[in-house]
Amino acid sequence: MDIPGCICGRGLELTGSLMSESLQSNITPYPSEDLPVSSSISTSLLTKNKPFPVRGERANFVNTPHVIVMVGLPARGKTYMAKKLTRYLNWIGIRTRVFNLGEYRRRVTKNYKNHNFFRSDNDEAMALRQRCAMDALDDVRDFLENDGEVAVFDATNTTMNRRRMIFDIVVKKLGYKLFYVESICDDPSIIESNIREVKINSPDYRGMTSEEALEDFLQRIDHYLAQYQPLDEEKEDHLSFMKVYNTGQKVVVHKHEGHIQARIVYYLMNIHVTPRTIYLARHGETTHNQQGRIGGDADLSENGRLFGLSLTEYIQKQKIPKLRVWTSWMKRTIQTAEGIDAPQERWKALNEIDAGICEEMTYAEIKEKYPVDFAARDENKFSYRYPRGESYEDLVARLEPVIMELERQGNVLLIAHQAVLRCLLAYFLDKSSDELPYIEVPLHNVIKLTPVAYGCEVEYEPLDVPSVNTHRPRPRIPGTLEGTPKNEIYELEDA
Repeated sequence: MDIPGCICGRGLELTGSLMSESLQSNITPYPSEDLPVSSSISTSLLTKNKPFPVRGERANFVNTPHVIVMVGLPARGKTYMAKKLTRYLNWIGIRTRVFNLGEYRRRVTKNYKNHNFFRSDNDEAMALRQRCAMDALDDVRDFLENDGEVAVFDATNTTMNRRRMIFDIVVKKLGYKLFYVESICDDPSIIESNIREVKINSPDYRGMTSEEALEDFLQRIDHYLAQYQPLDEEKEDHLSFMKVYNTGQKVVVHKHEGHIQARIVYYLMNIHVTPRTIYLARHGETTHNQQGRIGGDADLSENGRLFGLSLTEYIQKQKIPKLRVWTSWMKRTIQTAEGIDAPQERWKALNEIDAGICEEMTYAEIKEKYPVDFAARDENKFSYRYPRGESYEDLVARLEPVIMELERQGNVLLIAHQAVLRCLLAYFLDKSSDELPYIEVPLHNVIKLTPVAYGCEVEYEPLDVPSVNTHRPRPRIPGTLEGTPKNEIYELEDA
């Protein structure tokens, strides 16, 4: 996803936050030619009249492995960015892994004593740190040679010598693409918050008081500062890199190369560290839920309307500052949100996964009419695409602008559909594509997501309104109705 008109050469400087494009653009299903539909069809429609293969295809490809190298002083948010970037790339289907040098160091050293380990004149420690760096780079190579696509090398890498060594190995020797991400922060409040929330709780400081750990870590930073050489556009002109100032206040991009690096720049420009809570909820129960029909644009049932009232009361009690409410274009989400007193936005990107020719059918009807496709979906639920419809993989691509905007926003209540919420939860909770289609998202619950240091805390809060159970777990035998509630109350959002 290139940033139009922006990432186009060296020395580009961007300030503030970049608003993601087409956030509420009209999303339409992938094109397909007209397919004959009749009750006699029982074989797969997926092999005919499709614009590209539909079983096992990938939306994102990495032709050349990439190594992303973090740069910067301690407590500047490098690990935070490395972990979030890795989570994002894995979510969009790019196999990515973080290699944190601190973890390598802790494996080969005895109990950490104090900051003197990081002095530049401590020859023994410097040799050990160099060895750890080489071990980590060996593991990076092994990962990329065995189906990995992007490796994130998370370390300080604060000297030109270290960066030159990495360039010689990654680019000259291995032939991979290399991109540096430098985090620069001169805001004392951000630095101190990072130290207190994350660093003094690291294994290095086990057994120390908070004040002892804080004092030692500040001296550790001083040792790095004495030899710190920021990325230099003239002296290191051959490198591709970006600099992020004060968690996104300003971004400088130098000689980025290609699609993957452009997406990385775009993503890192949109993340921030402002405390906030994201509230997720499915729409209230619908008449289709009660009838066991998938998809469609049904109205809320009586229980669904009661949930809307209960959700409104719940939100009022929370007294959430500057709350924004997002819904899909479907009636059931708009009806659920109609009583909430907060600015509301409608996103077509939040519409439920499109079941194509299977819309408004029950699962028993789909199994009877299209048994091959019904079994194929159980075998690969993430990549399976309904004829004339969508797959979970399509849905992830459709939701990428939503994720970008969620990363930029403060407090948001997002009311959508189960397949949509599964995709969003998979992003925030770092779930694999195999796990994603089976994440349980019950009706009439509020899901609270609170971003923390390197992840996200999740709480499920059921509201006291009855509803049908629509969750179908992974069947042991593909193509059977195993796990589907006996009354067939199971809508596509659980698909």
